[in-house]
Amino acid sequence: MTGLRWEDFEPAEIETGETRVFLRRTGTGHGLLLLHGFPETHLMWRRVAPILARRFTVVCADLRGYGGSGCPPSAPDHAPYAKRAMARDMVTVMERLGCPRFSVAGHDRGGRVAYRLALDHPGRVERIAVLDVVPTAEVWERADARLALGFWPWSLLAQPEPLPERLLAAAPEAIVDDALGAWGSPPATFPPDVRTAYVEALRDRAHAHAICEEYRAAATIDREHDTADRRAGRRIACPLLSLWSSTGALGAWYTEAGGPLALWRAWAADVQGRALDGGHFLPEEQPDETADALMRFFAAAS
Repeated sequence: MTGLRWEDFEPAEIETGETRVFLRRTGTGHGLLLLHGFPETHLMWRRVAPILARRFTVVCADLRGYGGSGCPPSAPDHAPYAKRAMARDMVTVMERLGCPRFSVAGHDRGGRVAYRLALDHPGRVERIAVLDVVPTAEVWERADARLALGFWPWSLLAQPEPLPERLLAAAPEAIVDDALGAWGSPPATFPPDVRTAYVEALRDRAHAHAICEEYRAAATIDREHDTADRRAGRRIACPLLSLWSSTGALGAWYTEAGGPLALWRAWAADVQGRALDGGHFLPEEQPDETADALMRFFAAAS
């Protein structure tokens, strides 16, 4: 299948039993799920997904609490926004789309959902790619001033409500512009309509609360899940590809630990990867190079 465009992706909504997931899909062949990060939505895959859809059935989904997906009620332990809950959503989504076994690529927050999928549902995931991310437990154990200042959502959005919710909903333009400008390449990489879509996705108060709950979960229950897996010796069984920014934090912050590949090899048996040119938002800044790396990796299983 050639000549696909982003406009060829069909929108759909899937009820998972816990929430509603918005997605776009097209293509034929093995299922390939693409998951976004913050402050983005599934739209971040608009330049990569059409290339991958030449060979795969590509599904670009909004995580619960983000974009067009639902915002289920949370709980004191933040479990409804744990990566475990988000992974359950995607198992149901792919099952109902006729892809009971599939591969997954996740950027940023989506990368955390992707590796939780592989840990919790090993029979479902063929291959996994994680973009500009290392495991949540590893991040918190090595957290310092660089994390607090450079990736402020980790600490700011995890604060008790309502402060971070009010900040997100009141100043979504400032939030998006700071993230895209500080972590990515020049603003020209992000067309005005894309920036507007990301801003509007944060403006809704229900989504602002859900996103903060997701960050609170990362600071608490997600860490607990990671720690429990590590203590039990539970590891990712399928092949894992790690891609990260050549100019970003992952290549500089974790050198004493051996870099991203060394960190992931403590969590997975079969790890490969490399740095790509560009900033944090690889699928938007370097879509062709990102698509090529993902195509080569996922095609090995199809």
